[in-house]
Amino acid sequence: MLDLGKLGIWFSHNAMTIEQSVAFAQRVEACGYSALWIPEALGREPFAHLAYLAAKTSRLVLATGIANIWARDPVTMAAAQKTLVEVSGNRFLLGLGVSHAPLVEGVRGHRYQRPLSYMRTYLERMAAAPYDAPAPAEKPPVVLAALRARMLALARDKADGAHPYFVPPAHTRKAREILGPGKLLAPAQAVIWETDPVKARAAARQYMRTYVPRLPNYTNNLRELGYSETDFANGCSDRLVDDIVAWGDLEAIRARLQAHFDAGADHVCILPLATEGRLPNLELVEALAPGR
Repeated sequence: MLDLGKLGIWFSHNAMTIEQSVAFAQRVEACGYSALWIPEALGREPFAHLAYLAAKTSRLVLATGIANIWARDPVTMAAAQKTLVEVSGNRFLLGLGVSHAPLVEGVRGHRYQRPLSYMRTYLERMAAAPYDAPAPAEKPPVVLAALRARMLALARDKADGAHPYFVPPAHTRKAREILGPGKLLAPAQAVIWETDPVKARAAARQYMRTYVPRLPNYTNNLRELGYSETDFANGCSDRLVDDIVAWGDLEAIRARLQAHFDAGADHVCILPLATEGRLPNLELVEALAPGR
């Protein structure tokens, strides 16, 4: 398994030009973070994007958080993974996920059915995929965007760990119990450097509206953690907002990151949200840098 260290940065680069994306990756690396995670949704193709970032960085582990399994067949995904491992000098981590029905059916035109079974078969076919090029010396790692118990169990049994997104520390504790020791657990944590509760929660709700209640995978997972329909209504309750997005001063934000580690995380992916706009808060990236 790659050495991911303790802290990485997770952020969509869709609002950035490619020059800004490169500058951001280089800044993340210069700050001492060990990994940069990027999602796959409706923007750049992630493997081409990360290959370019690999050529512009030297130490940073580059990870997909996550690559959509409905976007490529298993042979193509395995080839993309091994190609990125080679061109990056073994600095690539493949995160895979089943995405969400509205994105898979409404956007891509595929049938979103039996995602757990589909992921299990997909992993088996990836493992058996032919590859007629120089292969990595060791089997490259795969982590799953696992939220609920059965996908977490699949991440334990058929992958190298889990990369949960949009989760509080209580989920991290549950995930570690299911994964057991020896499997990578790398949850994502959104953070906002703002001490005014009104401003912080307004920015948090703007971020959260993409996910809840629009994407059922997240709402179903949160229901299992004890949240109710009241928490999902009217832009989400203060309780849910505060549990999903860490806001306040640096001490409060660092305490939330530590809560994930105390619950069993190996690596935490920080989403450095700004109070306005779609670009990352670069001052927060620097303030939270390892060793600061």
